[in-house]
Amino acid sequence: MKVLVAAASYVNTISGVQRHALNIARSLLLLPEISELHFVVAPWQSGLTKFAGLHADPRFHTHVAEMKRDSFSRNLWYWRELPGLAAQLRPDLVHLNYPVPLNSRAFSCPTVVTLHDLYPYEIPMNFGFPKFIFNRVVLRQCLLAVDAIASISDSTRLRLRQYLPPAVGRKATTIYACADSIFDTCLGASSDPDPLAPGPSPIPGWNNEPFLLSVAQHRRNKNLCALIRSFHRLIASGWIHDNMKLVVVGTRGPETPAIFRLVHELGVAGRIHFLEGISVAELEWCYRNCEALVAPSLTEGFDLPIAEATLAGCRIVCSSIPAHREVADAECKFVPLRETFVEDLAAAIADILDEPKPQPIALPSFSAPVLASQYLALYNRLIDSAAPQPSRNAAASIAAPDPEAIELPTPDPESALVYRGR
Repeated sequence: MKVLVAAASYVNTISGVQRHALNIARSLLLLPEISELHFVVAPWQSGLTKFAGLHADPRFHTHVAEMKRDSFSRNLWYWRELPGLAAQLRPDLVHLNYPVPLNSRAFSCPTVVTLHDLYPYEIPMNFGFPKFIFNRVVLRQCLLAVDAIASISDSTRLRLRQYLPPAVGRKATTIYACADSIFDTCLGASSDPDPLAPGPSPIPGWNNEPFLLSVAQHRRNKNLCALIRSFHRLIASGWIHDNMKLVVVGTRGPETPAIFRLVHELGVAGRIHFLEGISVAELEWCYRNCEALVAPSLTEGFDLPIAEATLAGCRIVCSSIPAHREVADAECKFVPLRETFVEDLAAAIADILDEPKPQPIALPSFSAPVLASQYLALYNRLIDSAAPQPSRNAAASIAAPDPEAIELPTPDPESALVYRGR
């Protein structure tokens, strides 16, 4: 089976969406049924696959898409150029790493898209006005156009019915995000025999101080301002050590100005570190050494840091939302989203710090071998469905359909080419 994974996006660091694309490739390469795996990245992402160690497999081939970094150019490439690349490589299936404008009529093989979330509908201010309108247009157009949708959680798949036609939901199946890759040496995990050793640390000036960890982009749904207020409350109440830090790992985004303004107003700049662009090994170090992972999100598609923290044996405090309930272990402290959330979150953090660290817990449902078998089953079903069916009457002639007699909906590329990507 030949598979083409389209993963070109705006970011040039290891973000959650990019890690998911690498994990798809890593999972598929476990399968002997995969004869060729073609992986498409943007020019500014050309080093990602080398960092992930995927080039060691001769079946893996990287393709650098010729595009500019702005939203229009990236989305125009997906609409116009991806079908041509697929025609050249002739894969059995094309897998899109996230929703993009898709000219489905230009493909001769089945197409699949990974659905990470429904943020354009659930929390439009993640993108701001009027950008969220165009994000909705692209999301809807892509989900209607593809042959199948691989949702990274049940909670996201079930919410499809709230926002999109029933036909879209019927195309969706749940294939979780892979959580075990951060501890796999092929993705750059540390080879240090003692991961709890004092260094190397990605935290500037770190001197063995205890720290809370949050892995989150600076977007509205991550609720980082509430976390910062809770941290300030912990300091003011004396519920944490005087030298306790808060480390936030994630790329900057629309909420960055509000976050930095709040940090200045509360006078906690010296106690909070914002990190971005750290390596997978450094992120693993953060999980291993933090006092607790805190995830206060308002909504999520699938919160990968919670799964990874469970594998690492972290204490975990998180908001009580469906995606967290689906992923998190029963020992996690869940905090309801209500008016007293800031106070409740601070109290939950203080409580869990008095508890012993749990043992690492295996999560086979989120492991690469399990997910590889699920992808293979989905791909085989789509490829078999797309294969020409033999006539029951061998003597009967099979007439090709007249393309002019087939009425197909025509997506509007002008309204679809403004999605900012991930």
